Amino acid sequence: MTMSMTLTPTLTAASYRVAIEEYLSQFYDGWRDLMDNKSDQRTRDYPLMSSPFPTIAISLSYAYFVKVLGPKLMENRKPFELRKVLIVYNALQVVFSSWLFYESCIGGWLNGYNWRCEPVDYSFSPHAIRTANGCWWYYFSKFTEFFDTFFFVMRKRYDQVSTLHVIHHGIMPVSVWWGVKFTPGGHSTFFGFLNTFVHIFMYAYYMLAAMGPKVQKYLWWKKYLTVMQMIQFVMVMVHSFQLFFKNDCNYPIGFAYFIGAHAVMFYFLFSNFYKRAYVKRDGKDKSAVKANGHANGDVKKDDDATMPKKVSPFSVNRFQNTFNKFTTEMCNPALNSNINPNTTRQRVNVNAGNK
Repeated sequence: MTMSMTLTPTLTAASYRVAIEEYLSQFYDGWRDLMDNKSDQRTRDYPLMSSPFPTIAISLSYAYFVKVLGPKLMENRKPFELRKVLIVYNALQVVFSSWLFYESCIGGWLNGYNWRCEPVDYSFSPHAIRTANGCWWYYFSKFTEFFDTFFFVMRKRYDQVSTLHVIHHGIMPVSVWWGVKFTPGGHSTFFGFLNTFVHIFMYAYYMLAAMGPKVQKYLWWKKYLTVMQMIQFVMVMVHSFQLFFKNDCNYPIGFAYFIGAHAVMFYFLFSNFYKRAYVKRDGKDKSAVKANGHANGDVKKDDDATMPKKVSPFSVNRFQNTFNKFTTEMCNPALNSNINPNTTRQRVNVNAGNK
């Protein structure tokens, strides 16, 4: 009886160990089968495509750097002057985005793709391979966009490293990775088709904004970039969710959920920013919001003489005291009339660094 009671816990612990090892073995075999056999064989050997974990690690490292390590390294340093670097960087991003948009057009969306439902062409035809290559380069472009935030940190523009900015940049490489791994082509590439188009205008705007006040005065259309982003996400939602009602091309419905959910999330993030940044509520101007997730050259104007909150009270008082002293000494009563110290002025900040 004593021997039986002694052996029972040992056998139970051993059985648990065997069960856990068997479960882990099955999980690993299933994972390897998913990564090696059920994924697209054409992109399997592309850089960073063997597993999602390197991409996840890079994205987490990005978030840690821009939120923690970067500001710590810059703590006792002066901000870098990066105007020329920003002009070149944004110009290269315009060229890169233009090429990606062109490839998405030739790859299908203006060259025979069905706007209602388009399956993935998994063949090794030149056209299908070109589309798969374009999808990988779109995935790669999400890493180049990290430099937007790096430039913010180097210039100590920490207010621009907003939650929206970091979420938008950090999550995109991980999200796009799954598309390149399993569906590099077909219905879900509509997101990249629209996104690269918007980025052409976005990076062009930020390139011009970095060129200085002579150019910035023509950049009145900043808020419409956010409008374009929101329209983009609405179009992606409609395009993705239509497969829930009719999927006659047998497109993997899970990716429709995946892309559509991302579009919903980003739409509400950008919509919330737009309301805070450009919509006046309760008689208050909300245009002083710092960053919208893509802020590669931000033009800010305080040109409303009816808003004294835009002017530092200290500066106004000092101006009034100096002016009154001057007029008293000059003994010119005509100059003592009431004036509005909140004269129209323009303050231009070039916030370069991103999307």
